[in-house]
Amino acid sequence: MITPLLVIVVILAIAFDYINGFHDAANSIATVVSTKVLSPFHAVLWAALFNFAAYFYFSDHKVANTVAKTVIENYITIYVILSGLIAAICWNLFTWYFGIPSSSSHTLIGGFAGAGVTNALLSGATAADALNLGYVFKIISFIVLAPIIGMVISIIITLIIVNLSRWSKPATAEKWFRGLQLASSAALSFTHGGNDAQKVMGIIYVALVANGVVSSSSPMPEWIPIVCYTAISLGTMSGGWRIIKTMGTKITKVTPLEGVAAETAGAITLGITEHFAIPVSTTHTITGAIIGVGVTKRVSAVRWGVTINLLWAWILTIPVSAILASIVYLIINIFI
Repeated sequence: MITPLLVIVVILAIAFDYINGFHDAANSIATVVSTKVLSPFHAVLWAALFNFAAYFYFSDHKVANTVAKTVIENYITIYVILSGLIAAICWNLFTWYFGIPSSSSHTLIGGFAGAGVTNALLSGATAADALNLGYVFKIISFIVLAPIIGMVISIIITLIIVNLSRWSKPATAEKWFRGLQLASSAALSFTHGGNDAQKVMGIIYVALVANGVVSSSSPMPEWIPIVCYTAISLGTMSGGWRIIKTMGTKITKVTPLEGVAAETAGAITLGITEHFAIPVSTTHTITGAIIGVGVTKRVSAVRWGVTINLLWAWILTIPVSAILASIVYLIINIFI
C-alpha cells in the first residue's frame, strides 16, 4: 500500500542519490580537473552524461540486489529504511562539508544495517539474526580490497604506459594523454553510475516490499532505475568542489598520463566488482588508484598524512552511520 510515509522514504532515497552524486563527483572528475584537461563546469557535465548512460547497460541490478539483502527481510520495516536514510544523509553532508571523501555506499549500507539490527534487538533477537552475514562480510572485506585492487591495477597500467611512451616526444605524449583522459574519465563515470545508483535502487525496492506494494519475488519496477540514474547524474552536475580539491591535489600531484592510469584502473575495478554483485566504494577505489600512480614515481610523492586521515574516515563510516541510524530508529520508535 502506498502511504505518505512510503512517499517520504522514496523522496529521501532520491535525495540521498542526488547527494551521492555531488559527494562522489570528485571520484570521476578530480584528476581531469586537476590536470586542466576540462574546466570544472565541463567536467561535471561530462561525468553526469556517463553516469546516466550506465542505465542503458547495467540492467541486471545485481548490486541493488546485494544491498537489498543486507538485512534479513523479517527485520526490514519502513521505519528501519527511514532511519537508515536519515543517518546516511547526515553523515554524507557532514563529510562533504569538511571535504572528506568518505564512501556514500558504505554510509547507506551502514545506516540500513544499523537500523535493522536495532529493530532486531528491540524484538528480542540478536544482531546476527538481523543481518545476512554473507553479504555483510563481502561488503566489509572490499573496504580493504577495493583500494588495494585499484592501486595495484593503476601501478601496472602506469608502468606499461611509461614504458610504451618513453621514446615519445614529451609534447606529443602530453597531447595524447590529455585526449585519452577524456575517455578514461568517461569510463570511470560510467562504472560509477552503474555501481552507485544501484545501491539506492535496492533501498527503494525494499521499501516497496516492506509496504506491500510489490512482493520480494517481483522484478524491480522500471521507474526506480530511471529515477535513480537521473538523480545521481543531476547530483554529479552540482559538483563537490571541497572533495575534488582533496582527491585531485592533496593526495599526490597528478599528470594527464597518471590521470589516465588512475581513472582506467578505477573503471576496471568497478567493472569487475559490479560483475560479481559487490557494492564497493567508488571513493575508496579511485583513491587507491591515485595512490598507486603516486607510488610509481616515488613513495614520498604520496602525501601519507592526508591518506591516513582518509583511512580513518573509511574505517569510521559504517559504524558511525550504523550508530546514527540506531539513534534515529530509537527516537522514531518512541513516537510510533
